[in-house]
Amino acid sequence: MSGVHHKVILLVEDNPDDEALTLRALQKNAVDGEVVVAHDGPEALDYLFGEGAHAGRDTSAMPALVLLDLKLPKVSGLEVLKRIRAEERTRTLPVVVLTSSDERSDIASSYALGANSYVQKPVNFAQFSAAVGQLAHYWLGLNIAPWAGRGG
Repeated sequence: MSGVHHKVILLVEDNPDDEALTLRALQKNAVDGEVVVAHDGPEALDYLFGEGAHAGRDTSAMPALVLLDLKLPKVSGLEVLKRIRAEERTRTLPVVVLTSSDERSDIASSYALGANSYVQKPVNFAQFSAAVGQLAHYWLGLNIAPWAGRGG
């Protein structure tokens, strides 16, 4: 069996406040699934590719959704996205850039590197919670993943 065995969201976020808000928003919206948090680019890549602290992880079980911040320590969100799209086994992972940046260059680069969506974090928690809830419900509930037809 390959693909997604249960719904996992990989949240790549270095800001503890934004991490807590995102987790709270997912909980408030009754999003069903496990959330794995990576606090920087290398940690996200280690999780996805079963390296470092995640060596031995079953890499056939990929997250159903990656929520990716751009402003990360060590390896930027754009570099993480570039690496995700460069590898066959992660090329089709749904990646939503969830960032505070509204810079045109970040938006253009994200889409050029293969982001599925770009969402600017609202400042207001109610708006942020609604946005995160809509994203999760769409990507985990409505969207048909590329691996859905593989019988796994």
